[in-house]
Amino acid sequence: MNSGGKKIIGIRREDKNAWERRVPITPQHVGVITQQHGIEVVVQPSQIRIYKDKDYAKAGARLDADLSGCDVVFGIKEMPSDFFAGEGSYIFFSHTIKGQKYNMPMLARMMDMRCQLIDYEKITDSAGKRLIFFGKHAGMAGMIDALWTLGRRLEWEGTASPFARIKPAHAYASLEEAKSAIAQVGLELADGGVPPKLSPLVCGFTGYGNVSGGAQEIFDLLPVKLIQPEELAAVAQADKSPKDTLFKVVFREEDMAAPADSRDRFVLQDYYGRPETYVSVFDRYVPHLTLLMNCIYWDARYPRLVTKEFLRRLWRQQSQPRLRVIGDISCDVEGAIEATLKVTTPDAPVFVYDPEKDAAADGWEGMGPVILAVDNLPCELALEASQYFSDALARFIPAIARENYKAAFEKCSLPEEIRKAVILWKGKLTPDYLYMAAFLEGIKP
Repeated sequence: MNSGGKKIIGIRREDKNAWERRVPITPQHVGVITQQHGIEVVVQPSQIRIYKDKDYAKAGARLDADLSGCDVVFGIKEMPSDFFAGEGSYIFFSHTIKGQKYNMPMLARMMDMRCQLIDYEKITDSAGKRLIFFGKHAGMAGMIDALWTLGRRLEWEGTASPFARIKPAHAYASLEEAKSAIAQVGLELADGGVPPKLSPLVCGFTGYGNVSGGAQEIFDLLPVKLIQPEELAAVAQADKSPKDTLFKVVFREEDMAAPADSRDRFVLQDYYGRPETYVSVFDRYVPHLTLLMNCIYWDARYPRLVTKEFLRRLWRQQSQPRLRVIGDISCDVEGAIEATLKVTTPDAPVFVYDPEKDAAADGWEGMGPVILAVDNLPCELALEASQYFSDALARFIPAIARENYKAAFEKCSLPEEIRKAVILWKGKLTPDYLYMAAFLEGIKP
């Protein structure tokens, strides 16, 4: 690591897959960091990054594949275990806080190397609200892709619709181009109406955070009317629903779950604290939806929203249920959407879940709902997502770079928002993350 006086930060190239073009820090902010704060920036060269190497060089960064001399290395996705240097400091989305098995060897390696780990996901304000995230752009890309999927599915069914002209998010030159294209589809729907086979077209959104907000921002480019969950059944069954309107419904926690003991009432904080004492009641809404966008946080303690057994019953009752597409933006394999059997990539983003065979077939043809399960959706809007992320991160970078990582954690002077996101310090789990020790039992670095 750097032993000199000038602080050095590194920006790692992303190499998890060929689609990962995002950056944590843009060239614009590199210029500010180097010129105003006197911090040196080293950038690993990359052939796929949304910003070119020359953009970073022009901003004052040094291009070098070797980041071992950096005080802190910034990345986005998980880093390979052989990348870490002894006592190094790293900030990225580690995907470890829920005990994700596939990342426990990486975490064990960082502990063995006495590293510091800061996780963007845990950078929050005093109210616990996340400050640095890609969620909004995940929602936007997911909604664009879900509408594209709907168009493909309807074509296969033999139903013509304006949705057929929508492209996947990554096929547009910019977010603005995508929005313009979808707004044009909205004008066509307002003029010509929804295909009778689909009317009324209803899109449901689970959750109301950044991911859901991004998805709704795209859907609202269409001629949309917001309805409440309790209105859904009546709207879906109405014979004279307006053909020039799409319907949107947003589900909150109390719409999705109820206490297992029917004598109890729903209490939000109790649900967060004891989710295992609640059961899903979401089945009552799903048959009325054309699209379902899943935008919630989920772990194994929480009841599932859509089970395989429910889908099996639904498809046995109706040869073609109303439900066409599930956009599983949260993308937990066999999680809230149990039929999400695998994650997908932008070049093959969807599969059809066959409820009878409990199997997935790539594409949009066949019996069952089409499921979109891309696990890094923001990379489809790499430029705008990177700018948004870097804007949020920039104010913390000088403090992160200048921190004395050789001192004890008790003497850490990082801003509180960053301090609470420190998972490892000198290879040890910090107090807020001691629970993760249980996930590491038997794991070798």
